[in-house]
Amino acid sequence: MAKIYNGCWPTMITPFTKENKIDYEAVKGLVEWYIKKGSSGIFAVCQSSEMFYLTEQEKLDLAKAVVEQAAGRIKVIASGHTADDHSKQIEELGKMAETGVDAVVLVSNRFAKKDEGEDIFRKNADDVFRQLPNVTFGLYECPAPYLRLLTDDFLQDCAKTGKLVFLKDVSCAREIQKRRIKLVEGTNLSLFNANTATLLDSLIDGYDGYNGVMANCHIDLYVWLYNNFRKDPKTARELMDFLTLCGVIEARCYPVSAKWHQNKYDVPMTLVTRSKDPALLNENGRIELEAMHRMESAWRKRLGLPE
Repeated sequence: MAKIYNGCWPTMITPFTKENKIDYEAVKGLVEWYIKKGSSGIFAVCQSSEMFYLTEQEKLDLAKAVVEQAAGRIKVIASGHTADDHSKQIEELGKMAETGVDAVVLVSNRFAKKDEGEDIFRKNADDVFRQLPNVTFGLYECPAPYLRLLTDDFLQDCAKTGKLVFLKDVSCAREIQKRRIKLVEGTNLSLFNANTATLLDSLIDGYDGYNGVMANCHIDLYVWLYNNFRKDPKTARELMDFLTLCGVIEARCYPVSAKWHQNKYDVPMTLVTRSKDPALLNENGRIELEAMHRMESAWRKRLGLPE
């Protein structure tokens, strides 16, 4: 049975103007590009969106703009609870829920500091569920400022009680992924893999979708993989090898690299970011991105996808 949350979702980048303001025309264009390329949903206001560098009002305005542009054609989810103070986090989550997003995404490392135990994590998470009982929640194991993976007990509890509708898994470990499939079996909690290298195997094992950064460059190739990995396993594995190598680009000054790719080929936008200096994307990096695009085009031709 297909779950409500499934398919391929980008972690949306935030376009900025030369004056370092959110470029809402580019936001609209990017939403349309995602939809045209077959996205099942959009994760707006996430780490790729530079949520730790946005003001509280910018996060809310961005979420509203994406919801408005998507206009119900695909789902939109958003996070943005970046505060350290627990009561402030609850305020941020409540306001984000009012923007019209389909689900509000909790960030695992916000519920406890790196040196704090599971008891603190559970206490804070349960308090959010208690204070915001009418909000639909997902959860993201965001790697910044530190990676906090969910325990089996917490995930299973959330699956059985319906506290979460999806998890963006950042474990990058097939052993953990296989275990999580069993933990949520028979529930409505969807599992999304953020990691390209393990994606195909996780889909074969039973994951519900992909939610990762490279969807900002070639979401349509991920969509083809998701729709065809069982019907054409040989081509799917070959495509997965290509996507895995492309995933190395994530280390090449992302999200500047994704903005450069979009600006050159798809949606006009500046290279302005708040998390990275665009100058870090040097000539060699741009040559690598151009090579990736030529190979993307070759794969689209092979798969019968429009450029």
